[in-house]
Amino acid sequence: MSDRRTFLKTAMAGVALTTLGGGVSFAKNSLAFSDAAANAKPKLKLSFQEGTPPGKTLAEKFDYMEKHGVVGFEPGGSGLADRVVTIQNELKGRNIQVSAICAGFKGFILSTDDAVRQQCIDTMKEIIAAAGALGSVGVIIVPAFNSQVPVMPHTQATRDFLCEQFTLLGTYAAQHNTTVILEPLHRNEAFYLRQVADAASICRDINLPGVRCMGDFWHMTSEETSDMGAFLSAGPYLQHVHIASRRRRSMPGEDGDADNYIDGFKALKMLKYPHFVSFECGCKGDRETVLPAALQLLRAQWEKA
Repeated sequence: MSDRRTFLKTAMAGVALTTLGGGVSFAKNSLAFSDAAANAKPKLKLSFQEGTPPGKTLAEKFDYMEKHGVVGFEPGGSGLADRVVTIQNELKGRNIQVSAICAGFKGFILSTDDAVRQQCIDTMKEIIAAAGALGSVGVIIVPAFNSQVPVMPHTQATRDFLCEQFTLLGTYAAQHNTTVILEPLHRNEAFYLRQVADAASICRDINLPGVRCMGDFWHMTSEETSDMGAFLSAGPYLQHVHIASRRRRSMPGEDGDADNYIDGFKALKMLKYPHFVSFECGCKGDRETVLPAALQLLRAQWEKA
């Protein structure tokens, strides 16, 4: 245990020196709050995952997004390295940026099998490099899903191990001007890391610019007593937000009055959150009708927040 803690402290010190010596471009990518960002009025920057907008091609999807003022695009990480040039070309001249990269790695970091863990690290590094090339805010990762076994126990030793692994991945991400983003899930999907504050505490302990966390309104509905409290607990470590309807994980608004995000939006405004709120959801109704209504709802609630 002491060896792991010594390793972690040494790695952090090394990265601190590296950041001081050559981390200027990383800071410019708004992965830390600048004075300008701190004084700016926060904006609701909406993002779509690739399957959210209608359209058969990326060009058609991006046309739809621009028409409706959606400024972020969240692709999946699987096979992303082979798509970098295509995505870059399609985004040229558009007011759309790549937001986060949604997972896509293989294996899982808390596996008891060395080969499975190494597969996770290797595929994450490939996705991280692609994310950096695309100017993405980070690559989303879940330490382990409930279905992934055999898995390390929920102990302090496991948490220490996780911090070691994310020190390495976060260092690699910083070298590519991006981050790794820890995503808490509700208990039906993951036994480990279920609340935003837990993810944020790991980020604070590691204390590297390449390690950040996120919140997902869908998971937060089950696990958090307060959307505002959850986001405020993350503070500057909050790098991304997912949104969906709060009962069926459909389009915001499709679950009626349950789909209230105002307290969470208040926290994002208090934090002067500079990143994206991205749709991760299905659609029960007609997409051509439901999707514009969802955008309208979120913008109205943002104004009320």
